[in-house]
Amino acid sequence: MAAPDTALGALHNGMRMNQDDFARALEVVTGLPISLLGFAAVPGGHVADDQQGGHDLTSPVSNLATPTPAAKPSTAHRSYEGVWLSRYQYYSSGREESFAGQHFVVLLQHGDRLTARSLPGSASSSLSLDLTVDGAVVTGTWVEQTDPAGYYRGARYHGAIQLLAEPTGRRMAGKRVGFGKDMDVNTGPWELVFRDASTSKATLDRYNTSAT
Repeated sequence: MAAPDTALGALHNGMRMNQDDFARALEVVTGLPISLLGFAAVPGGHVADDQQGGHDLTSPVSNLATPTPAAKPSTAHRSYEGVWLSRYQYYSSGREESFAGQHFVVLLQHGDRLTARSLPGSASSSLSLDLTVDGAVVTGTWVEQTDPAGYYRGARYHGAIQLLAEPTGRRMAGKRVGFGKDMDVNTGPWELVFRDASTSKATLDRYNTSAT
């Protein structure tokens, strides 16, 4: 029986593709790293420490389309409904200083989908999150409508967010990505901290106050 790399070479020669291109295509089709398929890893990747506990990876494979994962059977999900404190940090290039944005948000859950909306009295801007839960990984998008009378003059910002839920289910922490005032793409830390499981009017009234 031919070794994996020999078999790969014979197959890509028949398809008139060089070995690197064929390896990357095979990763896309199977959804698995080439090293797990029995072949040598595709060269050219670069990993950089982002100094915030994460890493940025660039690879030729990222230039290819990502396959759509197969649907997973429905499972029971932990309940995250209630009032949470949303807190993120960002750098203002115009003011050359870092700031924190804080809101009390009401989080509602439908299966693996989470929606969060800020209480109007908790901040001068309004915030919304639309998230999907996959185990301990929470991924989605954020939108913030800034204060018309504030520094950003009512500008609307939006981007992506990914958080990891702690085993207690009472805190999620991760990062956001989004464009800035100068149309550059920025990243920064974001966390959600549980405050109350109730979404009654009395509870919402109690948290409808400044979160700072």
